[in-house]
Amino acid sequence: MATSKQRDKEHGKGHLGMNTPPIVSPQEWEAARQQLLVKEKALTRARDALAAERRRMPWMAVEKAYEFEGPQGKVSLLELFEGRRQLIVYRAFFEPGVFGWPEYACRGCSLGADQVAHLAHLNARDTTLAYASRAPQKEIERLKARMGWKMPWYTITGSFDTDFGVDEWHGHNVFIRDDHDKIFRTYFINNRGDEAMGSTWNYLDMTPLGRQETWEDSPEGYPQTPPYKWWNWHDNYDAEASPDPKWIDIITDPQEAARKREAEAKA
Repeated sequence: MATSKQRDKEHGKGHLGMNTPPIVSPQEWEAARQQLLVKEKALTRARDALAAERRRMPWMAVEKAYEFEGPQGKVSLLELFEGRRQLIVYRAFFEPGVFGWPEYACRGCSLGADQVAHLAHLNARDTTLAYASRAPQKEIERLKARMGWKMPWYTITGSFDTDFGVDEWHGHNVFIRDDHDKIFRTYFINNRGDEAMGSTWNYLDMTPLGRQETWEDSPEGYPQTPPYKWWNWHDNYDAEASPDPKWIDIITDPQEAARKREAEAKA
């Protein structure tokens, strides 16, 4: 294994005069951080406002009946929802002609797949994430096992990739279904927008229902619950019908919750 010095030499490091920032006192460093924090908070507010605008995007009805191959055979686009209200489909490049085939998927798509958060949290907000490629299921299952990926991954058999802008390039398409199982396309993110995907929050922010929390600016009637309270361990959502009272105490008043736990321990 190459040492850090060897790697630096290979990449030409250690021989460049880097124009580094000034070295300052702790007080000056904190002042600089606070100054930048103002801009970071403004960026957060702008991102929230953009997500609110995204939730008001018009919907496009999906009229064509799309089919995919899954581990158990043919499935429809509706079945990709797995019974949930929202669906995010990422078109990953894993097929003949892609660099790395058949041992690997596209390097960029693979990096993105490595970043996908535990799906239980996304599922808890009535949202399903699925990957889709042109590779046969046998190859997809082998790749998932090798790389440790857990997301549902389907084989595109029709014109889904061409119809939804991901024939020649990667991208995330977002769909929602109504109470009559009518499907609508609500949003699309590709190019550098895909770089931010992987976090539960970024996935939810691109959906028509958002994070579904009470602080969000959403159209009237959208499902919303208090923030934090729906959070759970990823293996406990099905086991626990409602938030644990102790967890509610912690997020409501951490200090009071700590006093309660201490008193309980002494009792």
